[in-house]
Amino acid sequence: MDNNDQKFEQNIANEIMIEPRDDMPMAYRKTLIRQIGQHAHSEVVGMLPEGNWITRAPTLKRKAVLMAKVQDEAGHGLYLYSAAETLGADRDDMMDKLIAGRMKYSSIFNYPTLSWADVAAIGWLVDGAAIVNQVALCRTSYGPYARAMVRICKEESFHQRQGFEAMMVMAQGSPEQKQMAQDAVNRYWWPALMMFGPSDDHSPNSAQSMAWKIKRFSNDELRQKFVDNTVPQVLHLGLEVPDPDLKFNQDTGHYEYGEVNWQELNEVIAGRGPCNHERIEARRKAWEGGKWVRDAAAIYAKKQQALQQSKVA
Repeated sequence: MDNNDQKFEQNIANEIMIEPRDDMPMAYRKTLIRQIGQHAHSEVVGMLPEGNWITRAPTLKRKAVLMAKVQDEAGHGLYLYSAAETLGADRDDMMDKLIAGRMKYSSIFNYPTLSWADVAAIGWLVDGAAIVNQVALCRTSYGPYARAMVRICKEESFHQRQGFEAMMVMAQGSPEQKQMAQDAVNRYWWPALMMFGPSDDHSPNSAQSMAWKIKRFSNDELRQKFVDNTVPQVLHLGLEVPDPDLKFNQDTGHYEYGEVNWQELNEVIAGRGPCNHERIEARRKAWEGGKWVRDAAAIYAKKQQALQQSKVA
């Protein structure tokens, strides 16, 4: 191990954040680009299932809130793409890899939003699961990623509360509204548990990411925390958790839950989920359709740079 590697390991051990200009192992850099890039893609692709309901929101208030939420997710993507760029990643390259299927995004966004209750479920369950994971990332070892997560978590917490409030209105409404809420929980509960990734025994990157303190908790630890946080909320709404094996263990103080359908998760990750093709096709059209804007912005930036240089000269 050379001096640079020793300093890196010492900084990790001493909880000193790694910054863009610091020496770091190439494997650490590549792991961060993969994780931050996938996180950024998830924020942007996550706009699609909710954006699908902006024109069909039940009230003007719900429409305004949903529009603001979708805009927030776009902002989160920009923060994260910028964080990845501090590692030398190229945003165009990351987008090309997403469209080509060589970079992933969160499996949860490959499920359809069939009713308005699904929008509430995404805000409550999906963003709730994201918060469990992302709060820990506020202490991740790479500085730009950690700082981006601080702001993202503040906004995601608001999204989670908004989703819970919308779900509560339906759960306390007519029998038809309550059934709609229950159906959404039935469809999104297990995909939300899958968001944390495979079990620790089958997660290829978890151990090294935890050693580098990119991750602070294992997939199974985060999944358990989400279950413990969320089951009481489901019960408070008067709804049911769609898990016949769910029970509270008095000795451990945790909820025990049934086996996650890992085969389904693998199918979705492999691109064979309900909406995989639809999501990627939407991103491809948006990326190709916006090329003229990016080109114009690049030309403008070059002209401004040339103008500044001529003034200096």
